[in-house]
Amino acid sequence: MMCPKTDSHHSGKNHTIQIIDVKDLPVVKEGDNLAELICNAAEQQRTAIQESDILVVTHVVVSRAEENIVNLDMVVPSDFAKSFAQRFNKDPALIETVLRESRSVVRMGDGKLITETKHGIICANAGVDQSNVPGERNVALLPENPDRSAQRIRREIRRLTGKDVAVIISDTHGRPLRKGEINIAIGVAGICPIRDRRGEKDLFGQVLRVKQTAIADELCSAAELVIGQANERIPVAIIRGYSYPRSEEAKATELTRPKEKDLFI
Repeated sequence: MMCPKTDSHHSGKNHTIQIIDVKDLPVVKEGDNLAELICNAAEQQRTAIQESDILVVTHVVVSRAEENIVNLDMVVPSDFAKSFAQRFNKDPALIETVLRESRSVVRMGDGKLITETKHGIICANAGVDQSNVPGERNVALLPENPDRSAQRIRREIRRLTGKDVAVIISDTHGRPLRKGEINIAIGVAGICPIRDRRGEKDLFGQVLRVKQTAIADELCSAAELVIGQANERIPVAIIRGYSYPRSEEAKATELTRPKEKDLFI
């Protein structure tokens, strides 16, 4: 799906972008109306949802609301999971869960598993997350369909507030040849994940040939500055003032580079 061209960056106006942390959400549990919790929390802190806001929501709270949680005590490890876990001092039930969530294993070594998830995302441990999940033996899986999850939250926010917003589901990923992790988009609704600037001209009149900006990933990383990994009570950020290309059909899978064009795997 090709997103429409936009010239919003070249209007000649100054732009101020705000990143607002949504505080004091209750601990999200199975069946919760996540959109309603977000709207209520934003209202209570006097930053009510506005038209064209972008909401970045961590995948863990989405998975908790959708009951996409696994208790490792209920997992029966395969022989391979047991062997791998024993060799690298890992939890065999956790390894088995990672394998079940994977379409394939891309890299394996030094106790680390880089896999391709069922969604086609390549990441460590198939996105299985032990952080910010209530229960010592519980882990959060990625949402079954992150784009659908984002769409559901967006529709509910529109119903509750009358505001048309964009929603991005985020996850923390490492990067090839770069230290540290950043937040990236694994689900989108109402926003094109890539801003295609090919054909525009640079400062000196040269036509851009390969300029495609992964704005959904950039917005997720910006949101992480206020969300943070350690603070479970701030799993959502509102980004306000950024003019983005809109779409009713775009999917986060547009961000995945085709395997035949990937230089790292």
